[in-house]
This record gives sequence, C-alpha cells and structure tokens, in this order.
Amino acid sequence: MDFYFEIFISGVFINNILLAQFLGQCPFMGTSKKMETAVGMSMAVVFVLVMAGMITWMLDTYLLKTLDVEYLRTVSFILVIASLVQFVEMFLKKSIPGLYAGLGIFLPLITTNCAVMGACLLNISKEYAFLPALVSSFSYAVGFAIALILFAGVRERVNLARVPKALEDTSIALVTAGVIALTFTAFKGMV
Repeated sequence: MDFYFEIFISGVFINNILLAQFLGQCPFMGTSKKMETAVGMSMAVVFVLVMAGMITWMLDTYLLKTLDVEYLRTVSFILVIASLVQFVEMFLKKSIPGLYAGLGIFLPLITTNCAVMGACLLNISKEYAFLPALVSSFSYAVGFAIALILFAGVRERVNLARVPKALEDTSIALVTAGVIALTFTAFKGMV
C-alpha cells in the first residue's frame, strides 16, 4: 500500500507533470484565464490520461512486446490518445456545449498534449505493472488538474491587480507559473 501512496504523492506533487517535468504547457497557459475552462480542461485531461494510461499499457504489454514491434509504440499511443480525445470532444459537444465552446481549440490539442503522451511513456519506461501504471496515470492527471486550477485561480486574481505595462497578460502569467513551480519544489523531500 505504501508503494501506491508513494507513486501517487510523487505524481501529484514531486514530479508534477506540469510544474516539475514541464510537459503540457500549451493547455496550461491557454485554458487558465478562466476558472471554468481550467476545471473543464482538467476533467477532460484526467479522463483522457487515465484511460490512455490503461489502454497504452495493455497495448504495449500484450501486443507490441508480444509481436516484438515496440518501435510502433509512439504511433500506436498517438492513435489511442487521439481516439480518446475524439470521444471526449463528442461527449462535451453534445452534453456541455458551453464548456465545449469555452475550451475551443485547446480540447483537440489534448491529442498532441505531451503531458498525456509523456505519462504513458513514463509508465512504460518505469516498467510498472498494470495497477502501479494506473495509479501513476491517475496521479499525473490529478497533478495536472491541481496545477491548472491553482494557476487559473491565481491568474484571475492577477488580472484584477494593477500590473506594470511590460508585465501584462502572458508575461505576468509566465512569472506566476514560475513562482507556482518553485513552490512545488518544496515537496521534493517528501518521498
């Protein structure tokens, strides 16, 4: 049980996919202007990353390694992730059109989100069994969500503050992201 807890804490705080490994910065910067879109993107990424982690692990373990075609890993993982994103996109378009419109171009960009692909490849490179890979995928997704929601909350507050002209919009967002990333380094000694 301690092993799974360690994987979870590591994925959420210590090796946060956004703030420690710097993967997935495009949706991090693009969907963090409003809390609504940040929460929606977080939920979509949690679903896609957990499902992609499970499916890619099974695909790699039971098909690619069995047939000795590991060199097809990248292409097959991209196909899995793209299919999952299409499913999420169709679901949101039909069920939650406001969120679908708010996410805009960033929803299909989950397909090319290196955080999702990176988490899947990390699970394979660490040679996790199925359950640790599932916990790892979930922890990376939760870490992504926490970082994105925290950043969106801070960014909404910063947008209301008086900021020097040279630091407006993207500049202050990058400085803020850097400060948040620095705060997450405090968790390095936990595990």
